Amino acid sequence: MNISILGIPMDLGAGRRGVDMGPSALRNAHLSRALRDLGHSVTDLGDVRVALPESIDKHEEGGLVFLDPILDACRAAAEQVAALPEGTFPLTLGGDHSVSMGTVTGNALRGNPAGERMGLIWVDAHTDYNTPHSSPSGNIHGMPVAALTGRGDPRLTGLGGDWHMRPEDIVMIGIRSVDTFERDLLREAGVKAYTMKDVDQLGMTRIHEETMERLGGLSRLHVSFDADALDPSVCPGVGTPVPGGLTYREGHLLMELLSESGRVTSMDIVEVNPILDTRNQTAEVMVGMAASLLGQRIL
Repeated sequence: MNISILGIPMDLGAGRRGVDMGPSALRNAHLSRALRDLGHSVTDLGDVRVALPESIDKHEEGGLVFLDPILDACRAAAEQVAALPEGTFPLTLGGDHSVSMGTVTGNALRGNPAGERMGLIWVDAHTDYNTPHSSPSGNIHGMPVAALTGRGDPRLTGLGGDWHMRPEDIVMIGIRSVDTFERDLLREAGVKAYTMKDVDQLGMTRIHEETMERLGGLSRLHVSFDADALDPSVCPGVGTPVPGGLTYREGHLLMELLSESGRVTSMDIVEVNPILDTRNQTAEVMVGMAASLLGQRIL
């Protein structure tokens, strides 16, 4: 498989600094080598240019912090991903989770300017389904899924032109932190979310089976994996840790099962914060997750 790595070193959408160094941390954890060892051809495209918070005024536009530079970075990411040749597997590295507005859009438009339907598997402690009206903070990393489905500020929802995700094409796994008004928006939209209670009760194998059934009509699936989906004991280097997350093995099992499906065509790894990490542990774990999704097996 031909894999193209693209970094989006952005922490404009988050409340804590440090995730802009996530792409470097993942590269330092030998991401390319791990994938080449699996037999893949790997090309590192470098990083999208992102404005530094210190170089711009922190101001809100309609309740949105750093709106313009976030839009600039997401547009650039979407354009680069959309321009990749068919048959390429884009592996995009954040940065905070707002980068997915660009990466998901770019993957949906790749090879199909009108925007083909694509499934989104959102592995995260948070649903990221806020809008400017529901968000307590105005931080855009809590809004990308809502924006992708056409909810929220038109400047965010318009990244893909007329294309938007269908809520029924989204499955969230590992959820355990949802804002009050965000919960109402999520239910109204009809997005399927598996909370940690569901993981405990059903187990990851059944959740994967139900996810594949729900997204059964879609030939392309995008996995957006936030490092905080895993328990902080596994991934301490994240900006918004929430106790009680996925175990190391639950994360790997999900990636292995998705790999066996043969339907995942792109992936994000986001929210790795080396400032808060211990000896690059979080980056190393997330490199392992990517390797499991891309074919690594125990036997």
